[in-house]
Amino acid sequence: MLSGRRLDLLDPSPLDVELSDIAHGLARVARWNGQTSGDHAFSVAQHSLIVEDIFRHQNEATADECLMALLHDAPEYVIGDMISPFKSVVGGGYKSVEKRLEAAIHLRFGLPPHPSRELKDRIKKADTVAAYFEASQLAGFTVVEAQKFFGQPRGITKEMLQLAPLPAVEAQVRFCERFAALDAGRSAS
Repeated sequence: MLSGRRLDLLDPSPLDVELSDIAHGLARVARWNGQTSGDHAFSVAQHSLIVEDIFRHQNEATADECLMALLHDAPEYVIGDMISPFKSVVGGGYKSVEKRLEAAIHLRFGLPPHPSRELKDRIKKADTVAAYFEASQLAGFTVVEAQKFFGQPRGITKEMLQLAPLPAVEAQVRFCERFAALDAGRSAS
């Protein structure tokens, strides 16, 4: 990692996880395999910010829950973003590595190793809403196609979201700033 940490993918240690590495990596991993409109790739860091924003709008959530929403794709800073159909083909090995990374990341920041099933479902709901807007606004899906794959979002509009792809450095900075704000909220509780 750029921080100098050496992360063992098969047995990741929370001690080798750094926020700076996560933010840097996620800001440079493109969603939709880079097949989005705009001058910049739409990054996983920016997607994570949007998911956390939607999650907050949909739920009365604690700072810890919002932090888990922000970090929902954090393992991708190391293993990259893979479209869901391909994840299914790759199967258990990918999921196993992803789960171990998730646990190391969460433990590094004082969170439970994995979200509860109920919390995971609420985060997934926000993730699906984000995917709908990303697909229909950035990735070339028609509204009808996006509705077919992701459903019709309720209570969230595209105007509420920052969908214009950001330069990697800006996405990285915003991710770190949001993490810091949520972490400060945890300390205040």
